[in-house]
Amino acid sequence: MTAAFTCSKTFSGYPCCHRQWRHSGHCRFVHGYSRSFSFWFRAGSLDENGFVVDFSSLSALEAQLAEQFDHTFLVNADDPQLATWRDLHAQGALDLRVMDNVGMEASAKLVWGWANALLHERDGGRSCCWKTEARENMKNAACYEELPEWFRG
Repeated sequence: MTAAFTCSKTFSGYPCCHRQWRHSGHCRFVHGYSRSFSFWFRAGSLDENGFVVDFSSLSALEAQLAEQFDHTFLVNADDPQLATWRDLHAQGALDLRVMDNVGMEASAKLVWGWANALLHERDGGRSCCWKTEARENMKNAACYEELPEWFRG
């Protein structure tokens, strides 16, 4: 791997709930956490301000995290109770977000994609997000790591 500058940024305080309906244990029940997300950024050169990524320029990413995870109910697209969850959403009882997979591993990959879409459009390949962590509490987290194909490094 070539030499690079790196930095990280954490966004926290996204209380939401989900369930893993296929799980045979207690994870099949609706339960919640205050999720947080950490992003690791990489660049072969610094920007005009001397930054890998200017954290003040990440407001769109922060808004995307809030829209998806702040006081929402996350369910898998194949949840057998999806019609019930949609009815409760329509009644205003919950703020539903349907995902391919609500787990922390899949969430880490999802937000990795969001960060890289933003950076690629803005920086044209100068910087990237090479790792994300989706944390449900102080004990449990999952990470996703990949250098985007377009990253020039």
